[in-house]
Amino acid sequence: MTKSPDPLFSGSVVEFVASANEFCKYTERNAEIEGIELLKIYQRLLPFIYLKASLLPELEPFFGEGNEKFVREEDWNKMHDELKAKFGTADSYLEVFDERMSDSDTPVVASLAENIADIYQDLKDFLILYQTGTNEIMNDAVWECRMNFENYWGQKLLNSLRAIHRLVYSGEEIGLEPEKPDSEDEEKYRENWILSRRQKDYRKNGK
Repeated sequence: MTKSPDPLFSGSVVEFVASANEFCKYTERNAEIEGIELLKIYQRLLPFIYLKASLLPELEPFFGEGNEKFVREEDWNKMHDELKAKFGTADSYLEVFDERMSDSDTPVVASLAENIADIYQDLKDFLILYQTGTNEIMNDAVWECRMNFENYWGQKLLNSLRAIHRLVYSGEEIGLEPEKPDSEDEEKYRENWILSRRQKDYRKNGK
C-alpha cells in the first residue's frame, strides 16, 4: 500500500515557497535595483506567485489561535517608504477593483508601494513559519497564506500587475518626484496629479 504524499512538501507548495522567497529577496534589496528593473522583476514574479498560490492545498488549521507575526509595523513602514521613493510619481494609479469602491462611484487612487509591502508582509511571515520545519506550524502557515491570498493579497497582486504592465511598456520614467506646491494638501495633490496623467493618456490613445 502506497503512502499518501505529504501535502506540506508537495510540488505546488515547494514551488510557491521558492517564488515567495524570490519576491521577498528582491523586495528587501530594492535599494540596489533601479526602479524600472524592479518593476520588470515583479512583472515576471507576480504571475508565478499568483499561479502557485492558487494551487496551495486546502488544509485545516491545527491551532485555534492565529499564527505568530514577524514583520512588524515599523518593518512595513520602512519597506513601504523605500518602495514609494523608488517608484516616485509612478507609485499612484487609479483602481476600480478596490474595497473602497463600495463607498465611491469613481476609481480610487491606489499605491504600488502599499500593495507590494502588504504582499511582502504576508509572504515573509509565511516563509519564516514554513521554514521552522515543524509540521503543525508549517500546516497553519500554508492554511493562513491560502486564506489571505483568496481574501486579501491575491486581488492586490492582480491590481499591481496591471499597473506594472502599463509602466513597463509606457516608457514613463520611474522614480520622479512630483512637483508639489507647498500650499496644497499632499493627498489632494496626488489625486489631481494621477487624474491629470490618466486624462493625458486617454487623449493620447484616442488620437
